[in-house]
Amino acid sequence: MSHSARLSDYRAALTTPGMRGPVVASLLARLPIAMVGLSLLLYVERTTGSFAVAGMVSAAALTGVALGSVVQGRLMDRFGPTRPLLGVTGLFAFFVTVSVLAVEAGASVFVLVPLALGVGATEPMVGSASRALWERMVPAGPTRMAGYAYEAISMEVFFILGPGLAGLLLAAPWAGTGVVVGAVLMVVGALWFAFNAVVRAWGPVVQAPRPLLGAFAYPGMRTVALAALGFGVTIGFVEVAVPAFAKAVGQPSMGGLMLSLWSISSVVFGVLYGMRPWPRPMHLRLPVLLGGFALLAFLLAIPATLIGLGVALFFVGTLITPQSTAHSAAIEQVTPNGMAAEAFGWVITSVTIGLAIGQGLSGQLIEHFGTRPAFVASGIAGLLIALAVWLLRGTVQRGVPAEVPARSEMELAAR
Repeated sequence: MSHSARLSDYRAALTTPGMRGPVVASLLARLPIAMVGLSLLLYVERTTGSFAVAGMVSAAALTGVALGSVVQGRLMDRFGPTRPLLGVTGLFAFFVTVSVLAVEAGASVFVLVPLALGVGATEPMVGSASRALWERMVPAGPTRMAGYAYEAISMEVFFILGPGLAGLLLAAPWAGTGVVVGAVLMVVGALWFAFNAVVRAWGPVVQAPRPLLGAFAYPGMRTVALAALGFGVTIGFVEVAVPAFAKAVGQPSMGGLMLSLWSISSVVFGVLYGMRPWPRPMHLRLPVLLGGFALLAFLLAIPATLIGLGVALFFVGTLITPQSTAHSAAIEQVTPNGMAAEAFGWVITSVTIGLAIGQGLSGQLIEHFGTRPAFVASGIAGLLIALAVWLLRGTVQRGVPAEVPARSEMELAAR
């Protein structure tokens, strides 16, 4: 299978009949992904005055995403996205409302952490449904790969806009503005996506019995998840250290804008990389990209000014989108048919667990030692996990034996 895409393939993917509505709705639903988490972190830090507490709350929200994404993905594979999305979107709105009230009331960390866990667990996984929809709507080949690359590139656009919006809204009269604005955008986008005709047509599916762990039972999927974990850990350290660095130099509102810089280079390089990906074999691409990203992360420990940090972030960001695209494309190689949404849920779970680990540890390092050790730790952690992925690369190379694809209830009834 080709893992590269030309510009014409992107055009063909985005003009696929029936995909315009879901594409636009998913853009709105996924725009706040980077915004909600960072806004919550900055909101709690502004209210409590502690990056350690804010890091714990943010880590709890990410852990909730990790727990909820696989469950939502499995439900979408079984019932289609509409019903699961409607249920979790309502719960998400509830948990965000209660969390904001708790922060305003000065609740302790023992209250804020469980609420943040609920916010993350009920965050509507439109990304999983959107990624799986390409597999249903577009035949295998370069056009489908372009669809996957588009998903990764668009996510990086959101990581450009999200932190920037979070940083700007932090300057609003109320520090929780970013959390509320992000949540409203996510709810509206998720409902729009769920009610789209193409999405509603994705009906219930009768599946053959699957392992208890679902897609995660396949060795290749576990290796892809490990690569995604390393990706998340490396980013997690940086996402807390950059706002802390900005605060230390007297420019706290610049933290979100600084994080946008590495997403700009990620988008630009991601498009170019998608045309000529290297290494070509997926089992080599995963560890090489993670290792390269970790090595670049050491650059962040060098600058002493915001300008210098911005330049370093721009270079480090070049390997973000290539990794996201590789994780998405590798799913087809390591899991059988009928598990697309769940398998992508495991990728999201792995990334978010990594983010939670990185953010939690980064907050503690910054509290006691400053930002430079946090940047160094991000590179070390990424390299160690890249080494583990390299040792397990054979599981991705072997892939998974072909299995009977899931069939809809209407297809089975017709037989």
